[in-house]
Amino acid sequence: MELDIQCEEMSPSRWAELLTTMKSCKTIRLDDCNLSSSNCEDLSSIINTNPSLTELKLNNNELGDAGVEYLCKGLLMPSCSLQKLWLQNCNLTSASCETLRSVLSAQPSLTELHVGDNRLGTAGVKVLCQGMMNPSCKLQKLQLEYCELTADIVEALNAALQSKPTLKELSLSNNTLGDTAVKQLCRGLVEASCNLELLHLENCGITSDSCRDISAVLSNKSSLMDISVGDNKIGDSGLALLCQGLMHPNCKIQKLWLWDCDLTSASCKDLSRLISTKETLTEISLIDNNLRDSGMEMLCQALKDPRSKLQELWVRECGLTTSCCKVVSSALSTNKHLKVLHMGENKLGDAGVELLCEGLLHPNCNIQSLWLGNCDLTAACCATLATVMTTKQCLTELDLSYNPLEDEGIRKICEALRNPSCNVQQLILYDILWSAEVDDELRALEDSKPEVKIIS
Repeated sequence: MELDIQCEEMSPSRWAELLTTMKSCKTIRLDDCNLSSSNCEDLSSIINTNPSLTELKLNNNELGDAGVEYLCKGLLMPSCSLQKLWLQNCNLTSASCETLRSVLSAQPSLTELHVGDNRLGTAGVKVLCQGMMNPSCKLQKLQLEYCELTADIVEALNAALQSKPTLKELSLSNNTLGDTAVKQLCRGLVEASCNLELLHLENCGITSDSCRDISAVLSNKSSLMDISVGDNKIGDSGLALLCQGLMHPNCKIQKLWLWDCDLTSASCKDLSRLISTKETLTEISLIDNNLRDSGMEMLCQALKDPRSKLQELWVRECGLTTSCCKVVSSALSTNKHLKVLHMGENKLGDAGVELLCEGLLHPNCNIQSLWLGNCDLTAACCATLATVMTTKQCLTELDLSYNPLEDEGIRKICEALRNPSCNVQQLILYDILWSAEVDDELRALEDSKPEVKIIS
């Protein structure tokens, strides 16, 4: 049994009602429910008395250190079988870390701990690392985003990594680590026996100076499948160094996020070679990099290579125009693997989308999710988009937000949605002006097709 409630104010009567339900739940998710430390006393009892409970998610609640202390009393009981604990943005401080250290040291069932968006600080996370080093700890996933960590944390993290071969996922994004610390962390990862599968270092103050060491991790850890260094100013020179590790035969990367990394079209030669030859790579994000049409053309040539297995390409806000759409269309008509294409916030225009639709309509194209928000589109291209919607049954998600489609364009899209051949399940239309009559038509359409979600 699963309890999943979000954004609900808990009255005493409602809480009492839910507590009865929780006694038999395997999963409890109560994000944004205005919970406090007093609720945690009840939850501690549930943890203790419900041995089937394996996941507890309490993100975005004002639990505080006192709330975590209550929770941990239940977590420390021998009857507890909890595996996943989510406490993101719960107003925790370093004081909670001593209590959580006890849980890590004593509770081998706990495999996931998510404590991001809390002011734990370096001192607090050092205490958590002590708990990780206990032989009883079997932690596999540790999320520490936005925890006010500094470079001083790395020595403790490396010691924990050395002693924890079970660890598979480590997220340190949005902490001011800097190049020196990241280099030290990477050297520790290369030496550690853990089989890390995910490493997230977004917005950690990384420059090209760290990239050779990150590259060494990529070439030495064949287990690493997901790496994100987005929102770091690594530039084209840093990307070239990363690609040395990414192209190594040992590297089995699947997901690569490089958003807002100060990349230009100069990086696209290396990226193109990666896309065309690294058959494990299925997802790449290049959002908010100045690739321009020339860079996109190189990427599209790679997509046409039979060896490319890329399924998701994110090129939002990359300085693209109508000029690149013909080569994108050609890639769409050739590549059978690509399922997700994010091209929003580029000046494609109606003419560009008309060209894209030629590729989208090709029998080889298997796109499921297409994002074209803020692409200077008008009603003029909506008839062709409607044809794609009714022809391509693989298409299930379409984003046309922030485009001046007006009533005429929205009506064409609605007509396509009514067609029994259309399989679009999610249509995203943020910040588009339409009349009250069209609004009524959209609501009526949702009533007649409950499987369709229109987000506006």
